Amino acid sequence: MRNSLQLTLICRAKKLKQWILGVMTVICAIALTNCMTPTPTPSLLRIGTNLWTGYETLYLARHLGYYEGTPIRLIDFPSGTEEVRAYRNHEIEGAGLSIDQAMLLAATQKNLRIIAIMDVSHGGDVILGKPNIANIKALKGKRVGVESTALGAFFIARALEKNGLSPKDIQIVSLDFSQHERAFKDDKVDAIVTFGPPRVKLLAAGAKLLFDSSQIPGEIVDTLVVSEEAIATNSPAIQTLVNERFRALDYLNKNPQKAAEMIAPRTGVTSKQILDAFKGMHQPNLQENQRLLDQTDPSLAKGMQRLVEVMVEHKLMPKAIDSTAVLDDRFVKTAKL
Repeated sequence: MRNSLQLTLICRAKKLKQWILGVMTVICAIALTNCMTPTPTPSLLRIGTNLWTGYETLYLARHLGYYEGTPIRLIDFPSGTEEVRAYRNHEIEGAGLSIDQAMLLAATQKNLRIIAIMDVSHGGDVILGKPNIANIKALKGKRVGVESTALGAFFIARALEKNGLSPKDIQIVSLDFSQHERAFKDDKVDAIVTFGPPRVKLLAAGAKLLFDSSQIPGEIVDTLVVSEEAIATNSPAIQTLVNERFRALDYLNKNPQKAAEMIAPRTGVTSKQILDAFKGMHQPNLQENQRLLDQTDPSLAKGMQRLVEVMVEHKLMPKAIDSTAVLDDRFVKTAKL
């Protein structure tokens, strides 16, 4: 009897041991699988911008919570030049860039695509002078502060060209965007090519408007660009970026005062000054973007080609490119507000 009982207990112990070993095998297999295939997380979509009013709808979207819970990250840079450098160094996947900067990048970076038109400057970019300078022609021999970007060089070249002068007729003083206001007030320059908050503050302080982008309509355009790699790996986030940016633009158009009050603290100017700055540009809506990027409206494509010609002529680009090849309408085509 005792032997029979012992035999039964031994059998049960063996079965229990086998059961425990089986459970442990399953647990280890699950653990190993989890280690080998971790839960994927969306990769960051880093978008660079600078302090230009035309990019503020991106920050308005963020302020309104439209990008909450997404991998979209907006990164401030002191200037477009820094954005270009960051893009080349793969520190960002996209950027808000002026059209000339986008063309300059496209001449050497085959992976760049323009996915939205942010704004067309119509007075937002300016050349300001001291009160005693009568006009652009009076800048001959004078010191003119210019940011060392293709846009700065292009803008001053076009202003001088329209007034019978060339860059050789003035003294170019290279200045970073952050130095514009101080250099002008400290009399280090007689005039300055500027935009954004320095434009607003210097005009308020008595600077004289000598030239603005309304005199070369359609030539100063700001874009939203991303890399082909980002499109291939993070297309849903890019679609969200575009959707919510146009949603924020719609909010701005319907609630300008509220939107300006949200934007003003970030830019360091008053809400009234923000609204005045928006008057110096046209921000194409979603439908206009669709027509511009698919070239149903050929004005953008024609302007870009003209820009490339001028930049090559003034040695601002290493070579001519097919500017329309970088236009990509897939995201504005499927965008939803």
